[in-house]
Amino acid sequence: MEFIERLRQLSAKVKNLGPSIKTGEATKNAFIMPFISQVLGYDVFDPNEVVPEFVCDIGTKKGEKIDYAIMKDGDISILIECKKIGEPLNTNNASQLFRYFHATNARIAILTNGQFFGFYTDLDAPNKMDEKPFLEMDMLRVDETIVAELSKITKNQFDINSIINAAEEMKYVSQIKAVIRGQFQSPGDDYIRLMVSKVYEGKFTEKIRDQFTDLTKKALTQFVNDQLNERLKSAIVEPEPPSISVDIIEAEKGAIETTQEELEAFQIVRAIVREAIDVKRVTYRDNQSYFGIFVDDNNRKPICRMHLNRNQKYIGIFDENKAEARILIETLDDIFKHSSNLQKTALLYVDANK
Repeated sequence: MEFIERLRQLSAKVKNLGPSIKTGEATKNAFIMPFISQVLGYDVFDPNEVVPEFVCDIGTKKGEKIDYAIMKDGDISILIECKKIGEPLNTNNASQLFRYFHATNARIAILTNGQFFGFYTDLDAPNKMDEKPFLEMDMLRVDETIVAELSKITKNQFDINSIINAAEEMKYVSQIKAVIRGQFQSPGDDYIRLMVSKVYEGKFTEKIRDQFTDLTKKALTQFVNDQLNERLKSAIVEPEPPSISVDIIEAEKGAIETTQEELEAFQIVRAIVREAIDVKRVTYRDNQSYFGIFVDDNNRKPICRMHLNRNQKYIGIFDENKAEARILIETLDDIFKHSSNLQKTALLYVDANK
């Protein structure tokens, strides 16, 4: 099973069982141990790989324990401190993790409550755990953009140099994104002053500040919407004429009418997979039983099938073995829910020889 699928399975478990978990030990058993074993690939029952309740006496601190220490070649590579699901995660309640990080050879520390995971290293000062994580993850909203970096700490791919090299960029990119998100929600005075200085020649007064606070929020929202619309237009406006092939046997049964709904579905799929493959290669074929979307007009390179001419609508998603799984959809907008799988299927055909 692929790494992302293992993450999704655990995500579903956290969503289903999270409300019923009442203790820290239950959190470990239900979520943390499966994360270590199923997602990261370490054997939680092998003390040469995973040491629970790891003890490391530090100065006058005797007998304190960290929840898990993950070993590699006899050395500690990852420290994990766990809280009960629902408890806030911050450096104020992670004092043991800070001390153990300093006293061991570990370069990676994880602070988690089963739903939220914070991944730390020592970018700011050698052998001293940073106060801010370089990577954060919410198991209820798995961000697939972080999957490649997260996979580097799995047992089979563990590469500390690669992790550290990427950590600094991830840390600051995530912090910048947080600042941008904050400006969208509530633009600060400094940001408003900057915007005013670029477009207004008058004096910056309290009235102007209030006026431009609203204008800036509107402009930011419209900017994002414009970018999304342009992205869709680039895939939809003036597309290369698709190659339309009608199966002769189906044609003999009666005329096939390609509906506007099917064409809209085709454009949505093109917009989704354009990140994975040149949209000029994406074509469709219509027949009486389904509306197929392919690469290179080749029925051996299916991206998906749309089953729309019936009371219940379905999208047919293909796996790497080209087996179709039909999934119920209510509207065409539901196609976007399957963007990841559609892009993944399209990537199979990036090499034209496949």
